[in-house]
Amino acid sequence: MPIQVGQKLPSLRIKVAAAQGGGDVLSTDELFGRKNVVIFGVPGAFTPVCSNQHVPGFLAQEQALHAAGIDLIACLSSNDAWVMGAWGRSLSAFPALTMLADGNGEFTEALGLGVDLRQGFLGVRTQRFVLVARNGTVQHLGIEEPGKLEVSTAEAVLAALGQLPTD
Repeated sequence: MPIQVGQKLPSLRIKVAAAQGGGDVLSTDELFGRKNVVIFGVPGAFTPVCSNQHVPGFLAQEQALHAAGIDLIACLSSNDAWVMGAWGRSLSAFPALTMLADGNGEFTEALGLGVDLRQGFLGVRTQRFVLVARNGTVQHLGIEEPGKLEVSTAEAVLAALGQLPTD
């Protein structure tokens, strides 16, 4: 079952990809606590929809998201830190986005947002989604239907932010 609005983000360690490759391991509490964050999940780095639409949409709306009170915009995928770093460089995503490398799928699994794509030879991946969390608590969650890119876009997040309580 996916994480729900009102629940706390799972507390664990995750790899944050660096622009130059590799990255640091941080706790999700340290990364997301005491902040307003947008986390959007994608099935894979360098994939067509993710590279051509999803990530570029968040890059285009970065300033609007910050103006709406978001402190951190994070892209989560079930790839290793080297791949996430290379992908981030290829899209000029640094420093606008924090690229989260969930190679073991632990954070994705803890969120309940994995998707089994083994039939397409892709393994178990991160489902396409977006969530907004304030101080580690989920305020908004949008999970895409298979093959869609509607509820997890930057524009959809901006619209949702206008509907959330500000306390």
